[in-house]
Amino acid sequence: MTDIKEFFIASNTVSNTPDYDSNVLSTLIHTVESFARVTYQSIYLIDYYKQEFLYVSDNPLFLCGHTAKEVKELGYSFYLKYVPEKEQKMLVELNRSGFKFFDTFDNVDKYQCSMSYHFHLKSGTRSRLINHQLTPILLTDDGKIWIGMCVVSLSSHKTVGHVEFHKKGNPNYWKYSFESHRWMECEVVSLKEEELEVLRLSAAGLTMTEVADRMCRSLDSIKTYKRHAFDKLGVANITEAISRAILNKLF
Repeated sequence: MTDIKEFFIASNTVSNTPDYDSNVLSTLIHTVESFARVTYQSIYLIDYYKQEFLYVSDNPLFLCGHTAKEVKELGYSFYLKYVPEKEQKMLVELNRSGFKFFDTFDNVDKYQCSMSYHFHLKSGTRSRLINHQLTPILLTDDGKIWIGMCVVSLSSHKTVGHVEFHKKGNPNYWKYSFESHRWMECEVVSLKEEELEVLRLSAAGLTMTEVADRMCRSLDSIKTYKRHAFDKLGVANITEAISRAILNKLF
């Protein structure tokens, strides 16, 4: 069984009390609450100084049948209760490697970084594969991540892992290999405008025929654009393609 202490190492432990105005956290929580009201995704904040959840939105996807208040009170023990034990080990390794990788960037760049990965939440007989993204919200004076924001949505993948590290403005991104236990730099996929437009219109709920009408192209052309987009993104269906395009900030 994973111990909660395994989630915390020097790279993500804030030892000294952060120096801040007392209104900072209150303002931050109100801002994130506002964001949570207008998104379908689950949002929560981690306080790495107190090693607890600072805020949890009431979107049921992440709650596993609990109220947001109950999950907030559970904190890190929530992972031990609802993430399969084998995947807990994956999260511990990812936590260690991810925060060490964050530390390779300077403080300004850290605010531009995010990490994305996939794991199961299991409640009773029900299991959901989710996409979990983490990005810094507040840093300490010495560059430690003090407050992190996590965004949870349903995964478009079929398996766990698929760990990616992105930095805004960087033409490439990094994938984590659990086999070699290291980060590998990868080139960001580039799609043609027609391929992107097919994905945008599909994300809006249009059928392929409707996409063809909107773009004034033949249905065969639309199918070709879609196939090329799938090949470049390395996906098998439109849901995966849209999710991958959004993750890579392609539209």
